[in-house]
Amino acid sequence: MESAPRRTVMQLLPALDSGGVERSTLEIAEALVRAGHRALVVSAGGRLVPRLQALGAEHIELEIGRKSPITLLRARALCRLIEAGRVDLVHARSRLPAWLAVLALRGLPASARPPLVTTVHGLNSPSRYSAVMTRGERVICVSTTVRDYVLRHYPATDAAKLRVIPRGIDPSAFPPAPHPDPAARAWAAMLHPALGGDGPLLLLPGRGTRLKGHADALALLAALRGEGGDVRLWLPGARERGREAYIAELEAEAMRLGVADAVAFTPPTDAIARAYAASDLVLQLSRKPEAFGRTVVEALSSGRPVLGWAHGGVGELLAELQPAGAVPPFDAGMLQQRARTLLAQPQAAAGTMSRYTLRAMQDATLAVYDELLD
Repeated sequence: MESAPRRTVMQLLPALDSGGVERSTLEIAEALVRAGHRALVVSAGGRLVPRLQALGAEHIELEIGRKSPITLLRARALCRLIEAGRVDLVHARSRLPAWLAVLALRGLPASARPPLVTTVHGLNSPSRYSAVMTRGERVICVSTTVRDYVLRHYPATDAAKLRVIPRGIDPSAFPPAPHPDPAARAWAAMLHPALGGDGPLLLLPGRGTRLKGHADALALLAALRGEGGDVRLWLPGARERGREAYIAELEAEAMRLGVADAVAFTPPTDAIARAYAASDLVLQLSRKPEAFGRTVVEALSSGRPVLGWAHGGVGELLAELQPAGAVPPFDAGMLQQRARTLLAQPQAAAGTMSRYTLRAMQDATLAVYDELLD
């Protein structure tokens, strides 16, 4: 049996520091190397470069994400890299790198021009600038929410070239935890004394921005404690450098609500799976619709129910996997009612999780490459 040809795939993104786009880039590089292909990544660099290289991928440093007219002049350098690297396919994951890819590919003869794939990772403001993400020969959408958004705002897009590939997690990194998990709860309380006590623990992982709905979580905490329960709340990720004013605002609100001694505002934790295990209910209260909602999948994989606003990718996931946790956006009364129900009767995921595994995402992405290269 003849083996598949070795291919060279070049992924483009602004930098390799942190975030969902960066994580997906490494995950696809890993899948390419595992399949015997050559994985190139072009970016301005960052702290994840050593991890990328440890996977067997190659990194080429080029400033392709800085929002400046000068950056467009690097299209010629990118064209040379594509040509010299004998690249078979280019995959752009962000808007400015996608524009550079379009310009660079124009510089090659049509017969030597590799196909372009783009991934729409977010619900970017509709504009001619953002429309470049629809110019791939295949356009990967990270959720049906994103696919619908693309077709609504860019109606000239050929729906036949869109592919919905949800983000995936490694189930072994988020194994089902016993519920309750006294050891995990004791660990959380040792780190943050405000999380002690015998009552339920709510968890809302998220960056220190008001878009993540921290104030909604505080209001929910106050409402549940007002019913007489010793409920606690952990907000890992809320405390970030440069966000001191926001944390001060949240702390003042917790004082006003009378819950300051029952909440922990902390930096991100590297042990997020253990944090899920320590909790009784995971919250996803983003005020702005998100493209996906990885927290939902991680928490359900860990065996914890999720409660969230039913909009965007989060609403899509909850409708499929945990309908009892889907609450009409910003309905505080319904949020309190559903929280009370899920704390009293925790529910497992209602739908299959196999579609949301890392391997499923990797295989589906490489299958998109095969569509264009076979």
